[in-house]
Amino acid sequence: MKKLFLNIIAVFIVWALFCTPCFAIRVGLSVDVKQAYFGTSTEGAIYDAKTDKPIFKTQKMQSYLIKAHGNTIAIRVNNKFYDLETSYIKIKPKTDSDFVATKNRWYRGELVVYNYNKKLTVINRLPVELYLLGVVPSEMPASWNTEAHKAQAIAARSYAVANLNKHGSRGYDLLDTPQDQAYGGASAENKKTNKAVVDTKGIVLTYKGKVIPAYYHASSGGQTVNSSSAWSFDSPFLQSVRAYDDGIKKNGHGVGMSQHGANNLANKGYSAYDILNYFYKDVNFSKISVSD
Repeated sequence: MKKLFLNIIAVFIVWALFCTPCFAIRVGLSVDVKQAYFGTSTEGAIYDAKTDKPIFKTQKMQSYLIKAHGNTIAIRVNNKFYDLETSYIKIKPKTDSDFVATKNRWYRGELVVYNYNKKLTVINRLPVELYLLGVVPSEMPASWNTEAHKAQAIAARSYAVANLNKHGSRGYDLLDTPQDQAYGGASAENKKTNKAVVDTKGIVLTYKGKVIPAYYHASSGGQTVNSSSAWSFDSPFLQSVRAYDDGIKKNGHGVGMSQHGANNLANKGYSAYDILNYFYKDVNFSKISVSD
């Protein structure tokens, strides 16, 4: 746990830019596991999520093990397990500017854990804008052009908003993998990509007044494809165009924005908005509310 502490320093200063929280997203970090480790960067607490009452106080930088215990959740303290007598808990640090940890990474927001069919699901619940801080550098190299980062931030924000409750029956919205969007939490954050999120705060892509699931992929090998060529539906805003990633091996479904193509266009002087208007047809830019 201590080796993660240095990551906090590198990303802490951007918190002030997000003092107004937006609506929350629930990200599935671990699904159907028998046990999970967690910790908090400062003193924190475990709450019974059913009653919102604190049931256990966590110590700063201490690693804890929780496991499914029948239909409830148990925690290991001093090599002994104690039943928390609930199937649904929240793990919160002392303040909103502190961090929680699991999967050997730091995360903003809070962790939600529930026992479902005698297995644990661990979820990171946090404002969408803070979620994006961990998405952009996980989906696109921090060394790339800033305009490409901005395009990625807007596309990722649009995808997230359009897919809220996608996995609602399992208690979360999106997974932290490329099945939805790669998300590395606060440990993945980078000053340059953070700025791209800040500079595009709240901006999403819409088609006929509705936020679109702005699909994207690494590279198309020269040409993107219509959504109907990859899947069983046709979206008018997801049409085949030259990808501007010639010579790069195809990697991904080929629908929507090519990330390599976006970076190449950015290097030619195109803005994030030019890039997005090119890859997504007949879309508009809208700004969603980012306050509760």
